[in-house]
Amino acid sequence: MKFLKEFKEFISRGNVLDLAVAVIIGAAFGAIVNSLVNDLITPILSLIIGGIDFSNLFIEIGTSATPAKFAYGNFIQSLINFIFISFAIFLLIKGIGLVLRKKKEEAPVTKTCPYCGQDIPASALRCPCCTTILDESAVPKELR
Repeated sequence: MKFLKEFKEFISRGNVLDLAVAVIIGAAFGAIVNSLVNDLITPILSLIIGGIDFSNLFIEIGTSATPAKFAYGNFIQSLINFIFISFAIFLLIKGIGLVLRKKKEEAPVTKTCPYCGQDIPASALRCPCCTTILDESAVPKELR
């Protein structure tokens, strides 16, 4: 019973749920980027370099009826996919960073004291004009 209780606590933690959501969104994003690479970028790249389809490049090894295939074309295709997927993720993270930076810049630097109406720094715990304590929880117990 204790094991199940610990497991329930583990699952109900926020970071586990966040991770689960991230994996699901990551899989969906991966499908979009794979489609972008395989359906749009690779054909254009193939036209530029003369119509080569990397996924069909291989060398047959051995002389038996069913020789082994050294599929270096699949490796090249996977490498191209990795580069484009990495670049797409880089652009996504850079875009999110710009949005978050703008939100941080828009944070107010001042607030209004509810007692005297003066503009004071947003981080102030006490109003410098009327000396009212604005955030009681931030004052140490020994000073209350």
